[in-house]
Order: sequence, then structure tokens, then C-alpha cells
Amino acid sequence: MSVVPVVRIQAGDFDVAAEIALISAGKADVGAVVTFTGLCRDEAGTLAALELEHYPGMAEAEITRIAQEALARWPLAGITAIHRFGKIRPGENIVLVVTASRHRQAAFDAANFLMDYLKSRAPFWKKEHLVDGSEGSWVDAKDSDDAAAARWAKS
Repeated sequence: MSVVPVVRIQAGDFDVAAEIALISAGKADVGAVVTFTGLCRDEAGTLAALELEHYPGMAEAEITRIAQEALARWPLAGITAIHRFGKIRPGENIVLVVTASRHRQAAFDAANFLMDYLKSRAPFWKKEHLVDGSEGSWVDAKDSDDAAAARWAKS
């Protein structure tokens, strides 16, 4: 039975425990579930919210493509990626990656791979809203995110 990645782009929050339960339900051969939850930071008290925009359809397709590549690289029993959009306040969830495998290393590697690509290549745009009421800037991609994703390039 082939594994189908679960990819959701949504405005509302997600339930980490529920997603873990879903990915491992009825799978007695799963020995490891790895999760990563990305949260909105307050940027030293200056950020009131981060507004995330995406291109509907394109974001889901790209994240699904990346998840399918993870499935081709590692022996996974499940992979879930949930990314929120809209106005997200400091301390709130932005992204969730869940991977399940027979062994921990595959689950860890696949989760790292997926997050590295989400940070560098998923079609999302972030705009800052500052505590003083002003609009901040659009957040630029970081070279460190590109470098993290580059380590997974096949030679």
C-alpha cells in the first residue's frame, strides 16, 4: 500500500495531538513519529502579527511534490504538512510537519527535509504588522534557509 501525503493549507489552527493520532492510527509497524511545529515569534516585542499569503492551488501542489520526494527518499509510513495563512499572532502555530516511520532516523531526516524545503521554496509571502500599528515590510527569504535546503540536493 502506497503512502499518500496529507497536505493542508488553512486559516485555522491545527491540533498537533490529533495529527499524530491520525498518522499512526492502525499502523502497528510505526516505531517513530517526528513532529515539527513552527510558531510565530514576536521579534523582540516589535511584531503584533505576521500575515501569510499564498497562491491557492500552487502552494498545495508544491508542498505535495516535496512530500512525495520525501516518500521516495525515506521509508515512511506517513507524512503530513499543514501550513496556515492569514494573520498569525506571536505564539500561534504557523506550520506542522509530521512524519512516521519504522525507525527514527528516517522520520527525523524526512521531517528536516520537508521543513528545509518549506522554508525556502513553498510559495508563501509574509508581511509584518508591528506593535506600534504600522505595517512592517515583506519578509525576505534568508540565505540560511536556501543553504539548509541545498544540503538535500541530489548530486
